[in-house]
Amino acid sequence: MQRIKFMYKLFLSEPLWFKILIVSMLLIAIIFSSSSFNGYYQSVAKLAATIFFFSYGLKFRRSTRIAVLFFAVALISLYLSWDSLSEAGL
Repeated sequence: MQRIKFMYKLFLSEPLWFKILIVSMLLIAIIFSSSSFNGYYQSVAKLAATIFFFSYGLKFRRSTRIAVLFFAVALISLYLSWDSLSEAGL
């Protein structure tokens, strides 16, 4: 619980542009990952997740393990976005 409070306080101390970026990318990833959207929108959702994880990877670059974990998840999301886009035929 203390870790969640710490992350929340850390999020509140961020600049406004970072808050807007993170919240918007998270919402895009959640909304467009629905099964009612076709492959193009699901690719956009995975790309938004990539931006989300990459920006947090940059934020935590002082902690090498956490940053590498976020970058690895961002690369996986980027691959899944590319794969989803190729399956859609675009």
